[in-house]
Amino acid sequence: MRIAREGWPFIGIAWLIAIAAALLVARRGGPLWAVPGVLAVLAGWVVAFFRDPIRPGPRGERYVLAAAEGHVVHVTEIDEPMYVKGRTVRISIFLSVFDVHVNRYPVEGTVELVHYHKGKFLHAGTEKASLDNEQASIGIRGPHGPVLVRQIAGLIARRIVTDPRPGDHIAQGARLGLIRFGSRTDVFLPLSARPVVKVKLGDRVRVGGTVLAEYA
Repeated sequence: MRIAREGWPFIGIAWLIAIAAALLVARRGGPLWAVPGVLAVLAGWVVAFFRDPIRPGPRGERYVLAAAEGHVVHVTEIDEPMYVKGRTVRISIFLSVFDVHVNRYPVEGTVELVHYHKGKFLHAGTEKASLDNEQASIGIRGPHGPVLVRQIAGLIARRIVTDPRPGDHIAQGARLGLIRFGSRTDVFLPLSARPVVKVKLGDRVRVGGTVLAEYA
């Protein structure tokens, strides 16, 4: 299993705590024998949370891939003034604490914008979170024009990791970053490029593997 590099300190601490609890209970005995088992399960979850799989799927200029893994919670036409500067379709993916939290680039291109906004920690699935929550916006000049990816923190998430810098040339499906412990990722596509959305509300998508939209 591939593990995101940011996860190793958390994994190490979780397993150290679980092992220490097991040794303590083994030495003293008593009614707390279930505690090490619970801690071991939690440590296993930490490992699973930071998994970083490479999903198989179509590649190429025609496709816009899922930038996150989870469930589609919004497919909305909306103005995007920061980077696209026009009318877009926004596809929002909610990531639960059980989903892969590594983000990947939906298209190949050149990074033109990286903007961090320090905000609130509302529930990431709500409409208001797109404006008010802590977030990082990544603008990519792709084969069919601008594409904006927005990493949004949630109630539990407290750390957004964004890898690219302006000027970076990035590959479709490569790692973009990571959001820790529950979050949301939005992908904005300009309507002028005539994207055909291939997902709907409630669909489960796989990061770097599911096609969100296609260009004719």
